[in-house]
Amino acid sequence: MSAVAIEQSNKPQPSATIVDSAWDTALSNAIVKTGLGFGAGVVVSVLLFKRRAFPVWLGVGFGLGRSYAEADSVFRQAGLRKKMTNTEPLYATHNEFRSDTFTVPTRKMLESVLTCTTGDSVYKEDQDCLDLEDKVARLCGKEAALFCSSGTMSNQIGLRANLFQPPHSILCDYRAHVYTHEAGGLATLSQAMVTPVIPANGDYLTLDDILDNYIPDDGDIHMAPTKVISLENTLHGIITPYEEIKKISAWCQENDIKFHCDGARLWNAAAETGISMFDYCTLFDSVSLCLSKSIGAPYGSILVGSRKFIEKCNHFKKQNGGGIRQAGMLARMASIAIDDNFSKLQISHSYAKDFGRFCQEQGIPLESPVDSSFVFLDYKKVKINPHVYELASKKYNVKTMGNRVAFHYQNSPESIENLKLALLEAYKDSLVNPYYTKGASKLYRSSSSGSDHTLVEMNAIAERKARN
Repeated sequence: MSAVAIEQSNKPQPSATIVDSAWDTALSNAIVKTGLGFGAGVVVSVLLFKRRAFPVWLGVGFGLGRSYAEADSVFRQAGLRKKMTNTEPLYATHNEFRSDTFTVPTRKMLESVLTCTTGDSVYKEDQDCLDLEDKVARLCGKEAALFCSSGTMSNQIGLRANLFQPPHSILCDYRAHVYTHEAGGLATLSQAMVTPVIPANGDYLTLDDILDNYIPDDGDIHMAPTKVISLENTLHGIITPYEEIKKISAWCQENDIKFHCDGARLWNAAAETGISMFDYCTLFDSVSLCLSKSIGAPYGSILVGSRKFIEKCNHFKKQNGGGIRQAGMLARMASIAIDDNFSKLQISHSYAKDFGRFCQEQGIPLESPVDSSFVFLDYKKVKINPHVYELASKKYNVKTMGNRVAFHYQNSPESIENLKLALLEAYKDSLVNPYYTKGASKLYRSSSSGSDHTLVEMNAIAERKARN
C-alpha cells in the first residue's frame, strides 16, 4: 500500500488474524469441493462411461478449479496474501510520532455514532453522556464524574474547585502540564501562585520534595500557602511509584491539603504496573483523565471526585464555555475507546522501550527512563539540528516533533524502524555538525529560531565580535 493511499483513508486494513481465518476457510472449502468433484467424477464414470478415468479427473479438476476461484476471491476481498505477517491494522497514523493525540477513531467508534443518544447534556438529558460519567466514576472509585472538552479544562476547573480564596498556591513538578502547557490558566482562573519543584531524584516528585517546598498557613506572610498538591502521572512517560503516591496522599489528608492528579495518561501507568485505576484514583481528591490521548478517543477528558465537588466543577465548566449539547456521540466513542484500547496500551510501551534501547545502543542520551509510551532525547547532550531531523523524518516518511517521541497503539513496526533510521541519520550529522541553541530550551521543537546556530555559525559570530 502506498503512503498516499494510507493517508487518504483512515479505514484499518485487515489484520493477519483475519487473513488466517480466511485462509483456513478457503482451505477447508478446497478440500470439500475437491472431494465432491472426485466423487461426482466417479459416479459419472460408473454410470455413463463404464469406469473410464477421464470423467474422474475432470471432476477433480472442476473441484480444484472451484476451490482456487473461491480462495482467490477471499484473498482479493481481504486485500492481502497469506505471506503477510503484520498482526495489526495499518492506520493513517501508523507513522505519527508527534503525539498520541493523533490517533484516529476506529470503525467501531464511528459506526456507534449512528445509534447514540441525542439528548441535551447541559440539561443532563443525554443518556450516553450520563452512562460514560457513571462508568468512569465507578471505575475510579469516585461518587461522580464530569465529561469535559479537554484535559486542560478538566485540570483547570478541577484545581479551581479545590481552592477557596486567595492567597493560595499549588505545588507541582516544574514540568507539569498544568503549569507549563495550559496557557497560564492557574493564574487567570484560580488566581493561584504556583510552586514548581524540581524532583531531587530527577524523575518524579517525592514526599521529601513536597516537605521541602510546602508553604503552611502559619508560614511567612510574604508567601501564598500551599492548598493543593497536583501530581501528574505519568509525566514525560515516567511512572511515579505507587508507594510514593500513598505517602503523599496520607500526608495531604493529615494536613488538610487537597491532592489532585493530572491523570491524562494514568491509563498507561495502570496498564504498565497492573495497579487498577480504582486503586490509583482513591488516593486523590480529584483526578483528570484524558480520553483523546493514549486511550484513543477522538475527543474529551473526564474529571472524577465527590458528588459535591463535581457539582461545583460543573459551574466552572459552564462558566468557561464547556457546555456540550448533543454529547452522546462523543461519549459513546469515548466509552468504546476505554473498553477496546486499554488492553492495547502495552503495545505502545513495548514500542517505546524498544526505541529507547536503540537510542542507548547508538549512544544517543535520553532525558529520563522509558517507563511507558514516551522517549525524550536529551537535547542538552545531543546536538541534533532540528532541520536535519525534519528532513530525515520526511525522507523516511515519519512525523516527528523535537526531542519528544510519542508512541501509540496505531503505530506500525515498519514505521518504528523508519523512525530509527531518521534519528540515526540526524544524530550522525550532529557528530560532524553539532547544533547549539541560545536562550530558553523548547520542549516541542519542530524548527529552529533565530537564536539557534551550528558550531560553524557560532565560530563566525565569535570572529565578528572579536574584530569589533
